[in-house]
Amino acid sequence: MKPKRHLASVLLVLICLGAYFVPYAFPQPGTPASGNPLKIEGWSLQTSARVNETGETLSIPDSRIINWHAAVVPGTIVASLANDNIIPDPNFGVNLRNLIGEKFDSNKEQNDLPMDVESPFAVPWWYRTEFMVPESFKGKIIWLHFGGINYRADIWVNGQKIADSGSTVGAWRVYDFDITRLARIGANNAIAVRVYPPTHPYDLAISYVDWNPGSPDREAGIFREVSLTTSGPVALRYPAVMSHVELPDAKRAQLIVAGQLVNSTDESQVGTLHGRIEQIQFSQRVELKPRETRDIVLDAKSFPQFNIENPRLWWPAQMGTPNLYKLQMSFVINGKDSDSSETNFGIREITSELDANGHRLFLINGKKLLIRGGGWAMDMWKPKSEQRLEDEFRYVEGMGLNTIRLEGMLETKEFFDLADRKGILVMAGWTCALWETWPQWKQEQVNVAEQSLRSQILRLRSHPSILVWMNGSDYPPPPKIEQMYLSIEQEYLWPNPVISSVTAQDTPVSGKTGVKETGPYDYVVPSFWMEEKDEGGIDRGGAFGFNTETGPGPAIPPIETLAQILPKEHLWPIDDWWTFHAGLHDFKDFHVFTNNLNKRYGEAANLDDFLIKSQMMRYEAVRAMYEAFNRNKYTSSTGVIAWLLNNSWPSFIWNLYDYQLRVAGGYFGAKNALEPLHPMYAYDDHAIWVTSSQYQDAKQLHLTAKIYDLKMKERFSREEALDVAADSTNKVFTLPDIANLTAVYFLKLTLNDASGKLVGSNFYWFSNKPETITHGTINLHDGFAKTYADFRALSELPKATLKASSRTTREHGDVVTRITLRNDDTNLAFFVRLNLSSCGGKEILPIVWSDNYISLMPDETREVTATYRAPQSKAVRVDLYGWNVSHMEAGCASEER
Repeated sequence: MKPKRHLASVLLVLICLGAYFVPYAFPQPGTPASGNPLKIEGWSLQTSARVNETGETLSIPDSRIINWHAAVVPGTIVASLANDNIIPDPNFGVNLRNLIGEKFDSNKEQNDLPMDVESPFAVPWWYRTEFMVPESFKGKIIWLHFGGINYRADIWVNGQKIADSGSTVGAWRVYDFDITRLARIGANNAIAVRVYPPTHPYDLAISYVDWNPGSPDREAGIFREVSLTTSGPVALRYPAVMSHVELPDAKRAQLIVAGQLVNSTDESQVGTLHGRIEQIQFSQRVELKPRETRDIVLDAKSFPQFNIENPRLWWPAQMGTPNLYKLQMSFVINGKDSDSSETNFGIREITSELDANGHRLFLINGKKLLIRGGGWAMDMWKPKSEQRLEDEFRYVEGMGLNTIRLEGMLETKEFFDLADRKGILVMAGWTCALWETWPQWKQEQVNVAEQSLRSQILRLRSHPSILVWMNGSDYPPPPKIEQMYLSIEQEYLWPNPVISSVTAQDTPVSGKTGVKETGPYDYVVPSFWMEEKDEGGIDRGGAFGFNTETGPGPAIPPIETLAQILPKEHLWPIDDWWTFHAGLHDFKDFHVFTNNLNKRYGEAANLDDFLIKSQMMRYEAVRAMYEAFNRNKYTSSTGVIAWLLNNSWPSFIWNLYDYQLRVAGGYFGAKNALEPLHPMYAYDDHAIWVTSSQYQDAKQLHLTAKIYDLKMKERFSREEALDVAADSTNKVFTLPDIANLTAVYFLKLTLNDASGKLVGSNFYWFSNKPETITHGTINLHDGFAKTYADFRALSELPKATLKASSRTTREHGDVVTRITLRNDDTNLAFFVRLNLSSCGGKEILPIVWSDNYISLMPDETREVTATYRAPQSKAVRVDLYGWNVSHMEAGCASEER
């Protein structure tokens, strides 16, 4: 049976058997609080190939539907079918490849392939639900809100069509429909939506490009929230506050308050816009024409109270506190509230400039900021829960990142609200591929692009976390399109910098971008980042400028993740089940990574050997990338975005933590490199540096550097006292040449404060065989290496035995396990991984570790903390193993009271 026919056959069999008879049940919502939307839930789904009824019939309340599937809304069609067990889990093994069918080609993105006419997703799919409209809605305008539909839709409510696929088109558009005349107060109401997948190669739909294999439904579905809201004759939407901070002392700020008013009636409406920001109050009389929608703007020139003295500024993570204010607004007509809305905002000002080298440098409230970020992957199937978002943001904080980049994957309100509260900056903008086929655009694509930008700029402009908007990705838009984008951004008072694309391509409209998109995207040896120079106009991605997407490629997960994704018979050796979870095109397998692993560490003897070598490779590569940009900041580098931060599905490439929320070598390499005070080795000048990512001076620090050979004989030691200025880089001394070192040797760096407290540390393993990089040509197959380090002598490390104990307590709503490790051996305990489980055996995830994949010198004691939500069992077990440390358990310890 052909894979492409398999899904259709399964659906047909289930329907013929009557396996999914669903007498419709409706949620019974209570009355929503003022200003809160009423979620529309309880959706069902069916292919139009199996539905004979019209939208008018399907949207009649109190109907019964037979053989429909429970729908995941928000989510995709495939998510619904998988959730309803109609198709196998698309995240497991090669199930997704089988669902895509025989036309799957790892050399092509799915959106470049024509939709197979025999695919079950080549036709529209129906969504349907019923819901109660509360009595409290009586006498009000009732709005039906769709936060996002991919890609086209016809919509019916209570037997009447309210929108068609000719105008309701575009994944990133937000829709609000007035259904007042159709709504049945205090009774059942029905909605039927016919969703059309993106089938045209120039549809401006969701595109993951080469990140994953794609989905057979092309991510079609109602993928954002559906809700009801109410208002009087005039609705108030998108409240926003933008600010200007007076420099250099930042003691004063001016506010601009904006909000969109929508007159839903055929008559002019006169009312007063009222607002409050803490003790500040304001009002403005407004007259709206019939059916007029207008963005109302109030500034400090007309409202002196918008001049703020000593504002509580919003700062990104590590720079200060992300202080938030609340704006409350209402529109009053004849003494009655027509509508009200509120939002949180921050008083801050983000600017950018081109430095002496032409690199884009961002400043916030006048202070320079090195962008240290990662690229965000939106989930392929459904929006992340608030808990999942919280977990991922804690990982971002735990690494020391300050920025997340969204390439077209414009996330939910919960995402941006969390970024505001956490102080994590967000780079947002359009994606490449489908969004950059401008020569083929017709008027529909232009209209969709325009309306999509209006939707997103309005919803994002008041979030203090937004750093920049990018009007293009791999290419800048042509002048006419770029000017259209800029006009919209100006119309809605976009308060942040705008860049034409994330590449170094200039445009006649906006000039230089000051950024680059050069990769690399596959494995490169650690020395590449510092030694790579811009020679002869060839930029292969070294640590200079602002690289908007780059990274050392594959991120092989730990065994626990592999076992969740692959069946036992495909765990080893690497086969096409593994590579299906890589990327596409040049990144469809792991040959560059494995070639380098074989040459640097020796061929893997088995799966365990491959996995620990992979984590070592990933750790040193990611650490080197972030260290290089940190070391070069403000002299030759201004920012770096790791490609990627996370994954849209279970992937073995491009992440700093995996889809299952396990953290491994790449995560801890980043965490080490980005610690606030960090001692480091520079591959280009062989010097020891101390970098500061904190915004206060550090006095009377004590740096120690020691070199040990493979037998743990100390071959070099030096101590230095130093002061480190805020947000600085400091060259301390150059390491001398040391004769007759063993084939592999180690460098241990420690940084202590004036009280003796350890504030930074690092541990390197080096080869006595020099590792050099190629120049002038691009050769992905060698990882840019001309000669390779040789770490095979690490196999000569004698076995080491650790002693471990733990205690668990409750702290600030979290559970914290403190693990004390002691190396009483005379041997190095190298690259030790810790894992935590409940005593029932279930692994605890997610965990924010203070450190992991660590090395302990002889006689060294280290405490590591693990912070997490309470597991079912109050007793936890610590497991550990390492390069030369056999698996051991630290026993089961109960929570202390």
